[in-house]
Amino acid sequence: MAPQHRSHLTRIGAVGFVLAGVVTLSACAGGSGEVNSEYGFATAEQDPESAITVWVDAAREPLALAFEDAHPDVPISIETYDGNAGGTGSFQTKIALFDQSGEGWPDVVFSTQTNDASWAAKETNGVQAFAAPLNQGYFDQAFLDGFTDGALDPLTIDGTVYGLRNDLAPVSLWYNESLLTEFGYDIPTTWEEYEALGEMLAADHPGYILGSVGDSFVGTYVYYWGAEAPIFQLDGDTFSSDFDAPNSVAMTEMLDRMVANGTLVTDSIFSATFVENYSDKIVAMPGPAWYAGAIFQNPDNVNADPGEFGVADPLHWAGGDKVTGNVGGGVWYASSHSTNLDATKTFLEFVTSSDSAAELATGLPAYDFAATQWLDAQAESGFFVGDFQAAIATAAGSIWSGWGFPNFSPETAYAEVVVPALSEGTPIADVTGEWQEKYLNEAQVNGYTTAQ
Repeated sequence: MAPQHRSHLTRIGAVGFVLAGVVTLSACAGGSGEVNSEYGFATAEQDPESAITVWVDAAREPLALAFEDAHPDVPISIETYDGNAGGTGSFQTKIALFDQSGEGWPDVVFSTQTNDASWAAKETNGVQAFAAPLNQGYFDQAFLDGFTDGALDPLTIDGTVYGLRNDLAPVSLWYNESLLTEFGYDIPTTWEEYEALGEMLAADHPGYILGSVGDSFVGTYVYYWGAEAPIFQLDGDTFSSDFDAPNSVAMTEMLDRMVANGTLVTDSIFSATFVENYSDKIVAMPGPAWYAGAIFQNPDNVNADPGEFGVADPLHWAGGDKVTGNVGGGVWYASSHSTNLDATKTFLEFVTSSDSAAELATGLPAYDFAATQWLDAQAESGFFVGDFQAAIATAAGSIWSGWGFPNFSPETAYAEVVVPALSEGTPIADVTGEWQEKYLNEAQVNGYTTAQ
């Protein structure tokens, strides 16, 4: 008889995690030890009536609840955690606890980080890798082919796909058409024009801004990745970080000058102070596709008026490659230890490719069907001025491929070194040596050969 109970919603603390809290709701074995030829990995004994445990961040919680409503026959336990945001490492730390106990793994995990596959796809101390291979029979290839070209590349290791991309997060330039018109400025197209706009703003309209460097994801992914700066690269098992390369130096110097003249602020864009002080002072700001819903249409953030903001093609160096950065684009992982792989697959198909995946998305979905729906809805709403679809599409096809995906995040070093320096009024250029050293040390700790 099918279970009749509904889910319970649990909050998972970043530190005070109780291992026993989910043991009864998740897989209780690490796989049979024999590879299941149907799926390409060793599966646990299956129980189609067992509840699946799903870990999500707060932003993905509505989507998980939508699945629950759409599939009342699938018992599910929805648990929220920090989503590994900012490279906290909470996902890996919690899974390591279950690996030690040999039980309790969640069936599905959402992570904001695209580099988790590098560890989640590896066996640890004799325990089967957490992430289940997805393209060896578990999912139909036709379904996997529905993802935007390149979307699954960061999750593909030696030809095996270990995760499903939730959204794409290419960086574009968001601009306030009302303010640009009022001040008589053009939309910048290059980093040089962006800095020049900052100089004019600082002189003629002090207090108005072109963004923030107070968030670790902005400093690393938006600016340095977007500048084609080779500070976070991986070639096989060799990690390198070069802050002396021309593009790295140019971006560092640009950021320091714009912080000094006040057109880049050091408040987090998600902080109350940013919302209070700068929501109506943003003239332009480079940022990912998910700024659409998370920032500009969010009543708790900028909460812009319809027709106020538009999105333009990504910034690039004058005369250089027209490339851009990418900020996350979360990932769904299926556990190789799940005792209900059928329900797990049903959940993953729903959260990536359903109508709800499009309707509840704050940014560009990675699945083509959902992406088309989301883009059409944005265009039809008329909320953003200009050619929203064309600008996002250009950004999605312009992501610089030189950024690395080792099993640690670039955000932690920025948060530990750069953010405190900025808060003390210290230029970024003064701490790039410490920042680089932090990256190289993290790489060595994680088993990589390092090069500068």
